[in-house]
Amino acid sequence: MARKLPKAGAARILWVEGRWTSNPEFIPALLQKGFQVERASSGKQALTLVGVSKHDLVIVDAASMRTNGKRICTSVRDRIDGMPILLISDKQYPVDADFECANAVLVLPFTQRKLINRIGLLLPGDGSGIQKAGPLELDLNAQTVKAQGKKTPLTPRLMKLLRMLVDNAGEVVDRDTLFKNVWRTDYTGDTRTLDVHISWLRQAIEKDPKKPKLLHTIRRVGYRLDL
Repeated sequence: MARKLPKAGAARILWVEGRWTSNPEFIPALLQKGFQVERASSGKQALTLVGVSKHDLVIVDAASMRTNGKRICTSVRDRIDGMPILLISDKQYPVDADFECANAVLVLPFTQRKLINRIGLLLPGDGSGIQKAGPLELDLNAQTVKAQGKKTPLTPRLMKLLRMLVDNAGEVVDRDTLFKNVWRTDYTGDTRTLDVHISWLRQAIEKDPKKPKLLHTIRRVGYRLDL
C-alpha cells in the first residue's frame, strides 16, 4: 500500500509499546508539543491501526517489549510502504547498526528534546524533502542547507554530520560519538578530519564562521548546535 503525504495540521504518531512501559513521560511531552498520539499495546494491534488510521510516523518502543523490535518494524514496513519508523531500544536488546526497517534508532537513555528533534527530522512535511530546524532549512533531496539567507550544497558526510548535530540540538555531542556514527569507525585519532568538517559546516550555516553563534566547540569534549 503506497503512503500518501500528511495533510496540514498536527502530525499523527502511532506509539507501539509493551507491558513494561519504559518511558511514560515521553507521550505527555509529545502531546504538549501538539502531536496527536495513538497508542497500541501490541504489535498485532499496531498492524491493525496502521492499516486503517492515517499516521505520519510510527514509534516502536521495543525497550518496553523487551525485544529488539525487528519483527514489528518489518511488519509495519511491509504493511505501509514509506511509513517513517522510529525504533526505541536499549542496550540489552540491541539492533544491528545497518538495520534498514527503521528509519532511525534511539537507544535509551535519551532526553525528550532528543526524541522531539529526531521526530522532526523523520516527518515528511510537504513531500519536498525539506526539514526545518530553527534557523536552518535542510533539503534532504538536493543535499543542501539554507541558513543566513544562503543555500549551500553539502556532501553526504557533511549532511549526515549536520543531521546528527540537529538531532542532538542543545546537547554536547562528544567527538568519539561523531566519529563512530558519521565515519563508521572506532578510530578517533585523526581529530583534524572532524575539525575540518565542522569548519565547513560553520561556513555553511554561520553568519561569521570565525565567531560562531550556532555551532559551538566544547573544549576537550565535542560540539553543540544551538538552534
